[in-house]
Amino acid sequence: MNYDNKRIAGLLIFVGAVQFVLAVVISEAIYSGYSVGQQYMSDLGDWSKAGNSAAIWDVSIILMGMFVIAGAYFIQRGFKNRLFTSLLVMAGVGGVGIGVVAENIFLPVHSVFALVAMVFGAASAIISYKFEKSPLSYVSVFLGALILLATVLSGSGFYLGLGLGGMERFIIYPLLLWMLGFGAYLIGDSSDTIITSKA
Repeated sequence: MNYDNKRIAGLLIFVGAVQFVLAVVISEAIYSGYSVGQQYMSDLGDWSKAGNSAAIWDVSIILMGMFVIAGAYFIQRGFKNRLFTSLLVMAGVGGVGIGVVAENIFLPVHSVFALVAMVFGAASAIISYKFEKSPLSYVSVFLGALILLATVLSGSGFYLGLGLGGMERFIIYPLLLWMLGFGAYLIGDSSDTIITSKA
């Protein structure tokens, strides 16, 4: 893979995740009475509930989605893998949609975008093992599987004592951790050749 493409893709994905993590921390801090365990993270972007935190959270998740989509462009230029690129793009589109259609605007559409971001984000993490060296490749598969498992449990109403907000974070935070790890991996890998996908 062209080294510049790889670094740009990694930087975009990494920065997208970092700015969103910081926005979540700020939004939770300024949302009076917010409960991590009993409220969805999307409540932070609900203009009818969150006040000032809604603007921060909505803009941040839109930016994260756009960073992922832009990163996918450079991933495609280097990896030449349409499946991986498509998964990343769909995850990014889901993120943008979550912010554009806040839950108080039209919940069914918001929920569809959230599901798209979660499922395609998990699939991206799992497929990324083809382009990573161990042990990161194993960590990526684990995080992707954890996202899918938590998505199923959350959708089924099994919160394992964590509350709906706590279980949702077992979907979102593993995805953010994968983005940070994968982005840093691409930035730091000194190889200037194409990484061939594993069989």
